Amino acid sequence: MIGKLKGTIEEIGDDYVLVDVHGVCYVAYCSGRTLSKIGSVGEACVLFIETYVREDQLKLFGFMSVLEREWFNLLQSVQGVGAKVALAVLSTLTPSELANAIALQDKTSVSRAQGVGPKVAVRIVTELKNKAPAYAGEAINIGLKQEIGEGVASAPVADAVSALTNLGYSRDQAANAVAAAMKTAGDGADSAKLIRLGLKELAR
Repeated sequence: MIGKLKGTIEEIGDDYVLVDVHGVCYVAYCSGRTLSKIGSVGEACVLFIETYVREDQLKLFGFMSVLEREWFNLLQSVQGVGAKVALAVLSTLTPSELANAIALQDKTSVSRAQGVGPKVAVRIVTELKNKAPAYAGEAINIGLKQEIGEGVASAPVADAVSALTNLGYSRDQAANAVAAAMKTAGDGADSAKLIRLGLKELAR
């Protein structure tokens, strides 16, 4: 089983990269985001690999991080999501953005991925709701954001998120900012303080 490739980029295609490892070239299928960051032909690269073995084929899927690979596998636990759709989601959203979308039950963000219809998007945010925190990575205070997404967050928190979204920030940005503000202000902060601290976070 191949878990990692370290070599030189031989070729970059629309959905794959060819990696030369000591004269042996491996085809690894990647998300668009990974392909855009991996580098150029002739440069060294490192990919974390998920190996798929079937009766009639052997496929390698490559990722820039272990976290991205974990999300790839987690997404496929959802009915209707195969390798192609999982890569499409990871081409559209970073692991952190995906964790945020699931916490906020934001099916609209997930449905931006190619091949992901409304029903599949709903299944992704619903079925992965309790699994996502383990893979949240950079997501800030995902528990609080789940409360915001479910509409059960405290009034000051909900008001602060609403105020920031009304100022033109996305729901995801607003939730991140308020979650960070809560760490500074504490649980008893009023909405005005959360908005002020949230704006400071967004201005960084």
